[in-house]
Amino acid sequence: MIHIENLVKRYGDLVALDHLNLDVKEGEIFGLLGPNGSGKTTAINCILALLKYDKGTITVFGKPMKTTSYDIKKNIGIVMQEVAVFDQMTVRENIDYFCGLYVTDKEKRRELVDEAIDFVGLNDYEKKRPKKLSGGLLRRLNIACGIVHKPKLIILDEPTVAVDPQSRNRILEGIVELNKKGSTIIYTSHYMEEVEQICTRIAIIDHGQVLATGTTEELKNMIKPKEKITIQAIALDESNLAEIERIPHTIDVEYEDQVLKLRFESAEHNLIRLLNYLKDSNIAFGRVFSERPTLNDVFLEITGTELRD
Repeated sequence: MIHIENLVKRYGDLVALDHLNLDVKEGEIFGLLGPNGSGKTTAINCILALLKYDKGTITVFGKPMKTTSYDIKKNIGIVMQEVAVFDQMTVRENIDYFCGLYVTDKEKRRELVDEAIDFVGLNDYEKKRPKKLSGGLLRRLNIACGIVHKPKLIILDEPTVAVDPQSRNRILEGIVELNKKGSTIIYTSHYMEEVEQICTRIAIIDHGQVLATGTTEELKNMIKPKEKITIQAIALDESNLAEIERIPHTIDVEYEDQVLKLRFESAEHNLIRLLNYLKDSNIAFGRVFSERPTLNDVFLEITGTELRD
């Protein structure tokens, strides 16, 4: 659905996109992750032909994307991080206005607006103005304005920023439902658990380049640590820690405030070997947690940066 090849965008001496290559397949919820300044927003603006770029090609729906590609743009819905609605209009009037940019038939437009209001759960608020809405409801309105014309491609840039958990869950459920109804979705977020929950494939970009692409599981398999073990309420001395570091497949050991954290390479019985050592050494301990790396661990290892709001 989207093919980007060798895309270069410069701002003076700053290279925002450095021969970026990216493909988004039809039917995906495609997660786009990257630290602030990594090139995500620049890439999106280039896809939408809102920015001129220095080199490369972009095709959307198999056609070259240009500023005048209105036949392509009418099938794209955009929900940016900054809420963009009219305070002077009611909820219904806002959604109807944005729908009218794509659909001229009044009867068809009324049906689409009704569906969008119902879809985002704003039935009880359609006569209210945006200033009377909570942050979560305002986000839902923003989404309704972007998807009311039922686009084939939807770009969602941080749609859940600063919303309550209930509204966030409603938005995420809505995104999955839009995908089931046939929309391909590009989704950016600083909330790793959201991306892991809904995205079928993910690209991690930094310094204007794609560093890794794949499903959540494929990305997790790219990094060395395959298991994390945490043990609480455990008293250890330097000799204990040195012996634990020598347990096979141990990558690193962290010990602070009687909490032991270890990362292991992929191997069978890592936990059993560790517990056997503690038993043989007569070391008492509290709760034990074993988990696979999270998407945040993958992001940190690949980019060397924590993803922050």
